[in-house]
Amino acid sequence: MRNERIRYLIVPGWHGSDDAHWQSHWQRALPNAARVQQQDWITPQHHDWVAELDREIRREPGRVVLIAHSLGCVTVASWAARADRRALAQVAGALLVAPADVERETCHEALRNFAPIAAQALPFPAVLVGSDNDAACSPQRALILGRAWGTETVILPSAGHINVKSGHGAWESGYRHLYRLQYLIDQQSRQRA
Repeated sequence: MRNERIRYLIVPGWHGSDDAHWQSHWQRALPNAARVQQQDWITPQHHDWVAELDREIRREPGRVVLIAHSLGCVTVASWAARADRRALAQVAGALLVAPADVERETCHEALRNFAPIAAQALPFPAVLVGSDNDAACSPQRALILGRAWGTETVILPSAGHINVKSGHGAWESGYRHLYRLQYLIDQQSRQRA
């Protein structure tokens, strides 16, 4: 995965990703990795989160791979639906893990301002990883989001919300989805050459 031209940008979800979360493990392990730091992790505001993601993508001129979890996935989709072509061109691809369905009836009130979820196809390669028992997003909704966003979609068995609470510390098996994303990015580059 070592590629000096690519930055890995961690896009956490609600409450951020604590030190034990796989996103934090990956940030420490991946070269050129950084994290989007939101001003308010507890009462997130849709506009603010999208604006901060945009600032972080534009911070350096090189290409970036987004690694999003939960509400971070919804933030990526919202950003991609609004971003200009120059910023979009900086994103090589996105790994979207356990998206939060902020349109579900049981969604926490603090997250409802992220609805409706952007339903435009992402203009870069993406892999969505969901779970068949995630309380934040049913497998059916994950598949619907994957189709809308144009992702390659994987539904894991009994993986919960793919976080520390569901037993995913470093989530080393998750790297295979990042490798798959890299393959899709490389394949797109070859097709454009």
